[in-house]
Amino acid sequence: MTVWDRPEPPTRPVPLDRERIVATAITLADEGGLEAVSLRKVAGRLNAGPMRLYGYISTKEELFDLMVDEVYAEILPEEQRADWREALRDLAHRTRQAALRHEWLADLLGRRPALGPNGLAVTEATLAALDGLTDIDTVMRAVETVSAYFTGAIRREITNLRAERATGLSKHDWQRAHGPHVTRMLATGRFPALAKAVYDGTDVDAETSFATGLDWVLDAVAAKLTRPST
Repeated sequence: MTVWDRPEPPTRPVPLDRERIVATAITLADEGGLEAVSLRKVAGRLNAGPMRLYGYISTKEELFDLMVDEVYAEILPEEQRADWREALRDLAHRTRQAALRHEWLADLLGRRPALGPNGLAVTEATLAALDGLTDIDTVMRAVETVSAYFTGAIRREITNLRAERATGLSKHDWQRAHGPHVTRMLATGRFPALAKAVYDGTDVDAETSFATGLDWVLDAVAAKLTRPST
């Protein structure tokens, strides 16, 4: 029986329910990352005995599943998009925004399918946007491709944000600090393509990079969806 199917125990002193437990776990994770979350720490924040929580949640993995599903409620589109590109673009941007609010989400994206009610609703809305455009296998590959892009892009962005906090150096501070080394290496002439990227490339912010890459992926998916069958 999954955590979604298992009934909650009756209320006792220090009222508890899964909603309060999950909300508290999310607060802890927002404050200190997933390493700050354990059933014991959640129980302590709720002024309850740790064993009380086991009546509601059996393992930390179940707790993570519930936390992710709660955040999927933030990702769920407010209305069904008529255009499949807009639907997938909306999914990607809403996932990124949720991850920026809850950085720990980046560590849990890309795991096995989310089976909670909100996760299933997001999947349903996503698949519904492409329903009838082509065969279901092509639809699944299209969704997987877009998901793989934004999951990787979000993880990279969150990793960079964590690095900034850990080192106290912004992206540009880090580049300036390592500039002399990079300049010396490029001056050897061994890295001409990299030199062109460093000296001639345009520096863009994370949001612009994310949106541009997403549009390119959607263009590639569109080419597959419109390709005539043979």
